[in-house]
Amino acid sequence: MRLPLLCVALLGLAACGSGNHDAASTPSPTPAATAAPAATTAPVATPAGATSTAASTPAAAGSTASAAPASAAEADDKRPAPKPFVDDGKWVEGKQYFRIDPAQPTSTPGKIEVTEVFSYGCPACFQFHGIVDQMVKDLPRGTVMTYTPASFRPDENWPLLQRAYLTAQAFGVDKQSHDAMFDAVFKSGELGIMDQQTNKPKAQSAWPTIDDVAKFYAKYGVKPEEFVATANSFTINTKMKRADELIRAYEVDSTPTIVVNGKYRFTAATAGGYPQSIELVQWLISKEAAGK
Repeated sequence: MRLPLLCVALLGLAACGSGNHDAASTPSPTPAATAAPAATTAPVATPAGATSTAASTPAAAGSTASAAPASAAEADDKRPAPKPFVDDGKWVEGKQYFRIDPAQPTSTPGKIEVTEVFSYGCPACFQFHGIVDQMVKDLPRGTVMTYTPASFRPDENWPLLQRAYLTAQAFGVDKQSHDAMFDAVFKSGELGIMDQQTNKPKAQSAWPTIDDVAKFYAKYGVKPEEFVATANSFTINTKMKRADELIRAYEVDSTPTIVVNGKYRFTAATAGGYPQSIELVQWLISKEAAGK
């Protein structure tokens, strides 16, 4: 499914396609899933980073996940263990979920990693974000949540939004700004390509720039000039390339897509719906924890 510009504001879509070969039909959203994402990101196992909103120095670059906060180990210990793995035939490889071959390394060795491939410019990701928040809240002990931003829709300014996320991550403000970034694209429209008054696409010359993004992140304590300098740095360019490579290796062609431990991927459509996505991610975590 190739999403035209005029559909960017629609929240009822199941996935935003890369224009390659999107899979599966649209799930029927539940009432909870169609609501706007929660304003507060879950405090446990969200994309980690410095908790201070006054960060001024980028964190060391590496993977698409930030370094875990000091309290993460304590929080992890308080979570329940993964559920016992039971294969009753409900979830079928190649139907509800797909194996990634070869499996890709994760950024958190020793943990089971759940990754959302997303874009702030994807209306389906905006719709699905509340479901992802619930996934985060339900993650068992020994698991972490990370996010990999996609760029495969340059016709909708996704590369800029990918750069924005990775730069925010470098400054350690990705966690507290995550929900607000979706709102800046789809509610206020300040970082979106749709005119919120006319519900029509903006002229490309009026699309948000990295300077506009930097002004947004100033609310989180990052100096605009430092944000812009970091966003245009070799480090962020390298991280963007790495994110693109990972997405290709995952064989992801639509967003949002959930990847479990670099081995399995699924979408809400293949899982059968939004509640099923939460159930399937738990089952795949249990499968990994059991070494199956």
